Amino acid sequence: MSVPEWFSKAIETAAEERVTDVDGCAISYRCWGPAGAPGLVLVHGGAAHARWWDHVAPMLGGQYRIAALDLSGHGDSGRREAYTLGQWAAEVIAVADAAGMAPDPVVIGHSMGGFVALATAARYADRIAGVAVLDSPVRERTPEELAAADHTAFGPLRVYPDKAHALSRFRTIPEQEDNLPYVMAHVAETSLRQAEGGWTWKFDPRIFGRIPATPEALRSITARVAIFRSENGLLTPEIGAHMYELLGRVAPVIEIPLVGHHMMLDQPLTLITGLRTLLADWQHSVPHRRGD
Repeated sequence: MSVPEWFSKAIETAAEERVTDVDGCAISYRCWGPAGAPGLVLVHGGAAHARWWDHVAPMLGGQYRIAALDLSGHGDSGRREAYTLGQWAAEVIAVADAAGMAPDPVVIGHSMGGFVALATAARYADRIAGVAVLDSPVRERTPEELAAADHTAFGPLRVYPDKAHALSRFRTIPEQEDNLPYVMAHVAETSLRQAEGGWTWKFDPRIFGRIPATPEALRSITARVAIFRSENGLLTPEIGAHMYELLGRVAPVIEIPLVGHHMMLDQPLTLITGLRTLLADWQHSVPHRRGD
């Protein structure tokens, strides 16, 4: 498997590993970049974890203080009796406060993490500079939740006798072609933990029992929002247009060509370019507000 130099350098970029307590739950997060710099908080999707961003965060620019967190019930963070978007939004803000970044960070969320980013915008508009959501179709249920409800994925965690067996079972929901094998290998490897009798996945299956996001919730958001739509993803042009209307016709909908839902797995450099362009624009432009 040929691994490009940019990916190797990104993965080898040292990250600070930290933990903060949020309402009695240990929340794990990783940091890059100088303390005190403008902040970015990266939020993973359902059943994923902070290390999905390992090859993305170092490429977003050395002028940022970047934090990627494991939401409760994910990765190396603790578990709760129940999970809500509001609780996860509180974890995002707590990590931003603890990570040593400048006030008012930008929150970037993928898939379910985009719903968390929007919940953060709704509840903490005065604490953030804006949110970017990556192929997060605001509708009644996410693909991960549907798969869990249909018992096609995310059931009770299985323990595999050895790591190789577990890694062979790793797949994304929804599945997509053309994932870069070296990215998939890194994400799969960091998705496992040792358990009695072998290896299992890090996430808590109960994360899919939460109350879903609803499209009408977008009407209350006044913070700056940008929507990234994968050409071959889940956020269709129709859903994107509906979200644009609900957000007051001031949130750009940006299509990334040729990518699937999990854009950091198949076209990460295109995603990175799109995010760097957006961030550069937001540093030098005045946001449009509802009613302008």
